[in-house]
Order: sequence, then structure tokens, then C-alpha cells
Amino acid sequence: MSCPFCDRTSIDTVWASRLSLAFRDRYPVSPGHTLIIPRRHVATWFDATREEQGDLLEAVNLLKARLDAELQPRPDGYNVGINAGEAAGQTVMHLHVHL
Repeated sequence: MSCPFCDRTSIDTVWASRLSLAFRDRYPVSPGHTLIIPRRHVATWFDATREEQGDLLEAVNLLKARLDAELQPRPDGYNVGINAGEAAGQTVMHLHVHL
């Protein structure tokens, strides 16, 4: 089975670093709903290296600030979520952080 997050031709990147990238969710829960993924295919947070984990967390902060500037009205709050494994609700088996 192919990974939809590894097929970068279908992803409209809104932010990128050496280790990760971000794009808007195709089925957003709320305006600005963004997914942040490592470039390397790993299934869960626990499979990522500390360097990848740090890069993903840095992206959360950078993208939150960007969304604050872009969205009107400005969001009243944010959810940051990671599902690790099918039993936890993960549907795409490529680590992704929801913002």
C-alpha cells in the first residue's frame, strides 16, 4: 500500500524544513487545520528521531504564529494532536501532527 504523505505530488506544501513539511488538511476540522509530517516515512511519533521530533515541534510554533497572522478572525485557541497507531485513531500510517 502506498503512503499518501510520501507521494509529494499530491501535497501543496505551506511550510518546509530539511526534516519536515506542512500542508493544509484536505478535510479540515477547522479553518487553518494543518498537518506537519517528517519527510522520512515513519509510522508514529515514537519511531521518529529526537531531531525529527524537535523539528516537528518547532514547526508547530512557527505555523501557529503564521496562522495567527493569516486567519481572520484570529483563532481563540489551538489543538495539537498526534495519534500513534490504529487503536489511537491514526488512519494514515505516516506520522503527522495536527495543528
